[in-house]
Amino acid sequence: MFQPDLAEVKAAVDAAAGRRPGSVLLRRANLLNVLSGERYETDILLAGRLIAAVGKCYTAETEIDLEGRAVAPGLIDAHLHLESSLVEPCEYARAVVPRGVTGVVCDPHEIANVLGTGGIEYVLAATEGLPLDVFVCASSCVPATSFETAGARLTPDDIDGLLAHPRVVGVAELMNFPGVIAGDAAELTKALIAFRHRKVADGHAPMVSGPALNAYLAAGISSDHESSLPEEALEKLRLGATILIREGSAARNLEALLPIINPGNLHQICFCTDDRHPHDLMDQGGVDCLVRRAIGAGIEPVTAVRLGSLNTARHFRLPRRGAVAPGYLADLIVVDDLSRFAVSLVIKAGRLVARDGELLDEPRRHVDLGVRDTVRLPDLTAAAFRLIDPGAPVRAIELVPGEILTREIAVEPLARGGEVVADPARDLIKLAVIERHGHGGRVGVGLVKGFGLQRGAIASTVGHDSHNLLVAGASDSDMLLAARLLAVTGGGFCAVADGQELARLPLPIAGLISDRPLTRVRADLDRLEEAARELGVRIHSPFMALSFLALPVIPALRLTDMGLVAVGEGGVRLVDFTCE
Repeated sequence: MFQPDLAEVKAAVDAAAGRRPGSVLLRRANLLNVLSGERYETDILLAGRLIAAVGKCYTAETEIDLEGRAVAPGLIDAHLHLESSLVEPCEYARAVVPRGVTGVVCDPHEIANVLGTGGIEYVLAATEGLPLDVFVCASSCVPATSFETAGARLTPDDIDGLLAHPRVVGVAELMNFPGVIAGDAAELTKALIAFRHRKVADGHAPMVSGPALNAYLAAGISSDHESSLPEEALEKLRLGATILIREGSAARNLEALLPIINPGNLHQICFCTDDRHPHDLMDQGGVDCLVRRAIGAGIEPVTAVRLGSLNTARHFRLPRRGAVAPGYLADLIVVDDLSRFAVSLVIKAGRLVARDGELLDEPRRHVDLGVRDTVRLPDLTAAAFRLIDPGAPVRAIELVPGEILTREIAVEPLARGGEVVADPARDLIKLAVIERHGHGGRVGVGLVKGFGLQRGAIASTVGHDSHNLLVAGASDSDMLLAARLLAVTGGGFCAVADGQELARLPLPIAGLISDRPLTRVRADLDRLEEAARELGVRIHSPFMALSFLALPVIPALRLTDMGLVAVGEGGVRLVDFTCE
């Protein structure tokens, strides 16, 4: 956490009082003042890492005439998982800092579910020294529920220990909302730990309403980023939750939720990206994308910037951040065209770090060999993917376009020789989740509708949140091949058909992250998605959609290594393949 020393504060005070010149003066800035809600021309005086003054009649060692260009505070993403970018933190910084993002609040529970506290320590180490402030929330759900097998487990004592780190700013989303609502002591303790450290406990309450929502928030949980409908978000706002409006690669809620914003509640709303894949990261950016689209939808630019800066800083109690004012950290962005939110200059802690879309210095890369070789599969044969025909309707998972929610549907399965087989003609394919951490090697098998896959198989070791290996396919033999390929690679994504590999993206860091540049990762992902389309897949970001099908804290039906899991306000429970 940034803590200015006495010399820095004295230099800023002396510059503001006119006793000495500042280090940099930005003249004729069109300031987006997120504190007052105004836009006006002024000068901004910097003294080292701090903003010394906002006003006229100052001098500095270096003066820059902005000629009326807009100046705003650096943006801060309120909630994301760095691992979902599929690249190392240094590559993530390279992608977002030139777009005006100077801070993010991340929940590293993806890598924590694979490696425990060692994964969180990797994230903290790998984000030191970047031109991007990376704040961390201690992962609360490792694993998210007892209905899956993760690579590690974090206890309340582990969370308590992590909160002592200066860049750990809260307890991450309490995803086991049924456990919180049921009054589970371990879940309630996690929220209390945050309170004891005077830090926040973030929430995760999809479609939770009424008495259940009251019970969830009564635990001391402060926010929610899972709202998909205006009425859902408004109910949570009325009960005191900060709403983090999300626009990720799989869940896109910005357009639906923008209408809830009004002068009376805008202080209680933040912007976040949650999970963004390389395509969207490179084409649209990070949280700057939400600011840009909000402005395009008619939200006042000052308000849009506030939702992507000051509100996040205040929610997570990040002092001296999120605004352009005396004593604040000099994290500033210069915007040439507000309608496009085109950022031309990025100043981080008083230093120019990006110009015209490019970082000026190479970001530091952290190498840690202890986060590799994490895919430990059982000895597999095609028999692992068999489903016995029950001679009755069965449960299947149905994708919901543009959401990470699913539906539970009942279908009459296609059967041959006493076994259920994939039925691509009806868009029903097999789905398997294979425990890949070396903890027993269980395999859960079911059916999924909505991919459009006609032949072959696609597979991933990114499987929220326990990150077991997921494979969806039209044939058992291709599913087996895909799983074996990822074991050899050390994790990643692949597409196969007719016994042949079509495309592969290696993710050797915890089976989640590439050690290659973002441009290379995107190119590999492009080839993968093209291969998936050749197999008939028709949904956006199919590997992102696949990765969420094992997440047993999102309604309505999921598959883990333990079997089918039904998720709802009534709780989380294992259910039979055959319909009741």
